[in-house]
Amino acid sequence: MKFKKEYDLICVGGGIMSATLALITKLLKPEMNILILERLENVAQESSAAWNNAGTGHSALCELNYCPEENGKVSIKKAINICTQYETSKQFWSYLTNEGLLENPEDFIASVKHHSWVLGKENTDYLEGRFKQMKEHFMFDSIEFTREISKMEEWFPLIANDRSEDEIMAASRIDRGTEMNYGSLTEKLFAILETKFDTPVHCNMEVFDIDPDTDLDWTVEVRNLKTDEKYNLEAEHVFIGAGGGSLLLLQKVEIDEKEGYGGFPVSGEWLVCKNEEIINQHNAKVYSKAGLGDPPMSTPHLDTRYIDGKRQLMFGPFAGFSPKFLKEGSNLDLFKSIQFDNIPSMFGAFWHNLPLTKYLIEQVMMSKEDRMDSLRKFMKNAKSEDWEVMKAGQRVQIIKKDEFEGGKLQFGTEVISSKDGSITCLLGASPGASTATSIMLEVIEKAFPEIINSAKGKEKLKEIVPFYNTKVTKELFYKELKKVNLH
Repeated sequence: MKFKKEYDLICVGGGIMSATLALITKLLKPEMNILILERLENVAQESSAAWNNAGTGHSALCELNYCPEENGKVSIKKAINICTQYETSKQFWSYLTNEGLLENPEDFIASVKHHSWVLGKENTDYLEGRFKQMKEHFMFDSIEFTREISKMEEWFPLIANDRSEDEIMAASRIDRGTEMNYGSLTEKLFAILETKFDTPVHCNMEVFDIDPDTDLDWTVEVRNLKTDEKYNLEAEHVFIGAGGGSLLLLQKVEIDEKEGYGGFPVSGEWLVCKNEEIINQHNAKVYSKAGLGDPPMSTPHLDTRYIDGKRQLMFGPFAGFSPKFLKEGSNLDLFKSIQFDNIPSMFGAFWHNLPLTKYLIEQVMMSKEDRMDSLRKFMKNAKSEDWEVMKAGQRVQIIKKDEFEGGKLQFGTEVISSKDGSITCLLGASPGASTATSIMLEVIEKAFPEIINSAKGKEKLKEIVPFYNTKVTKELFYKELKKVNLH
């Protein structure tokens, strides 16, 4: 296998983050010398794989955890931010499509309406409060709200069937929702890099250390998992985007910014429908509210999916526990991640998140029939024989130092960077893939400020992602929404 002696950028991990970073960087500066390294047989096999995530275009149209109640009023600040990030991603994909680089977008994106649905007076009042707040903002002003079962029968008959009039329910809906196959998208992005931008992706290559280098900035130590051959590659910049595996690699890098970070692994499972007749009765994404004290990632939803050209129906997610940091990881991952500098963070996070521990234990103990009972809160007459349990992806939630609690469990994603930006690392999980473009622009800001701040770079970015570094007004939002041509 032939490698060049020096690279401008080495991306560790063959998922959507590395693909997005490499492609935007090449669009801004085509002469950049970039290499992607992936430890598995193919790209997009871990968090980016279709069955390993929810496939929702996370745009806050239906996910209630992005609209918390603050002082008795629903706040949509986070929802606006998440929606902006997803629309930014759509602009990037649309740009690639219009340039003839990204073909057949229907392979990875489909139009599926986004719904929220809740039971009980407190939850229905909350949903109505959320609806009123969203209706006033231009990003969500097409939202509909109902308490009528007849309307819900139109929107999602599988859930509305067999309901009695005395059940207190409410639902909202936004038409422009999407269903995503991030695995297919990631493969397409890497194909563009290899065929149009001379950027190789080497699989079966494990990065086991990254050390400071005297000549350039970093020496990346790599092992070929097929031949056991070892390589020392030199790079001016390194991006660690290896999903759950990022933390273990970051801990080997000699930078102060990594201090105190830990990780808490959470596995997942779906109930997947096997009955075509039932699958064809539902064409919607329907999110409800997480239970009291349950983490945001536990938000139950019944979703239409399109995977490998076939319509699917799934319910979940159900959480589990595994000490692995990747689906194809090691049972020693969690134990290897515990180091002297993150023990206070890990202990503090554990102590202040005992309800999460209880929740995970309960989830792990669930039988298939227990999972079916959870589904029956959505679909009253769901039959066990129509559904099977399928393993989903592995996530690692961030644990970081906290002045008051010792350590804090953080949901979401975070970019860790050296002071000079020569090494960056992405930790965390949802809503990851949906916001990949915005997150990778943040990485480019840290790693290549000279490119992104140049007159040429600014002009090109305005072409690729019109929302970048711009106040999103109603006029701009609708103008760009009309231009996005994907589904």
